[in-house]
Amino acid sequence: MLSKDGQPLMPCHPARARELLGKGRAVVARQLPFTIRLKDRTHAESEVDGVQLRIDPGSKGTGLALTDEKKEVDEQGAVVTVRRGLVAVELQHRGDQIHRSMQQRAGYRHRRRSANCRYRKPRSINRTRPTGWLPPSLRHRVDTTYSQAARLCRYAPVIEIHIERVAFDTHAMSEGRALTACEYQQGTLAGTEARAYLRAKWNNACAYCDATGVPLNIDHVRPRSRGGSNRISNLVLACAPCNQAKNNTPVEIFLADQPDRLAKIVQQLRTPLQDAAAMNATRWRLTARLSELDKPVHAWSGGRTKWNRSAISLAKTHTLDALSVGCLDHESGDGIVRYPQQVLVVKATGRGSYARTTPDRFGFPRLRRSRTKQYFGYATGDLVRAKVPTGNWAGTWTGRISVRANGQHSLTTSAGRFNVRHRNLRLLQRGDGYGYSSRPEPAEATLRKTC
Repeated sequence: MLSKDGQPLMPCHPARARELLGKGRAVVARQLPFTIRLKDRTHAESEVDGVQLRIDPGSKGTGLALTDEKKEVDEQGAVVTVRRGLVAVELQHRGDQIHRSMQQRAGYRHRRRSANCRYRKPRSINRTRPTGWLPPSLRHRVDTTYSQAARLCRYAPVIEIHIERVAFDTHAMSEGRALTACEYQQGTLAGTEARAYLRAKWNNACAYCDATGVPLNIDHVRPRSRGGSNRISNLVLACAPCNQAKNNTPVEIFLADQPDRLAKIVQQLRTPLQDAAAMNATRWRLTARLSELDKPVHAWSGGRTKWNRSAISLAKTHTLDALSVGCLDHESGDGIVRYPQQVLVVKATGRGSYARTTPDRFGFPRLRRSRTKQYFGYATGDLVRAKVPTGNWAGTWTGRISVRANGQHSLTTSAGRFNVRHRNLRLLQRGDGYGYSSRPEPAEATLRKTC
């Protein structure tokens, strides 16, 4: 909620917002996240206690929660701190999509260069990167989390930020057990190399057909094109016929008729470490970036978050983890008394593409893309309300549009997708690179009532 002069006020209940809008005391300032602006009260005339922004970062999704904490007297007469969840936001990243797009672009470039400059010498690696450089897929996670945090600070009186800054021990995760000091100095390939290790592991035989005495290739069990890594646990030996036959087919399909062999190969696979590595690479950068909001930033461990969530028996979600970030003295009676029943799901969709052409499957230009972004006052991604007078979709609909030059725009709603003329549309909110939806939180936990 915003004041008359546009300053953030304390969040209010949806019923209170409907009452203010019905009486004409407020207007809608933004549809998603829904924000109203008062017409009869300034920030100086309001009492603003302030709220806390709590963040639970993740590789694929991040939870954000607005909370307030108050001192209350419990049944025994002791003063305790109670925390209430006011707003919950689940941010879904598209770092994996960015990574796949860059791999595809690199494949296109490699194919063109290998076809046109077959004998060209490789370029020297003399291009430097600035200090603190991150790949685009990781920088996206930091930028989108900061963007949502800045937006919540703009619409709510945030006085401090609490973030979970967790570190993952990838070496111990790879081994599946805790390691001692000296074990950290020796990995899987200690004292050998990858090809010698695989030959000893698979007895100089093909992992798919047990062929021996033939040239053996190194094959990825989970293909690189399907998200597989170069970890030694993802590599096997394969003869040339099996390697070509498998290609990028998932091993579950390639060995569907050999369940025993499939079980032996899958048993060696380990949990991918991409998500853990992404969190380790971005945790300090995200904390430093949030400090640019001019709010006190407090970092907490993941163990404290888990302890708070387990003590109150909350479900495992990013938003409930965000609600549990920070210090709570459960022995003294502190606790969480309320959390939002509905979660605003914010999915990063991007603002379009910089590419001027659409490539075919070989990387060659197939058609030229239009440089015009708006048609008849609308752009792809805008939130609109459509009033369809006739036809199968007659009625009033709200959703996102994909524009066309002829004015027959495509509208995507919860009930389906259909075409609608631009003259039947009304703009509600400009596209901002995110898609919005909602979901309920899991079954309610046993939270004690507020006094």
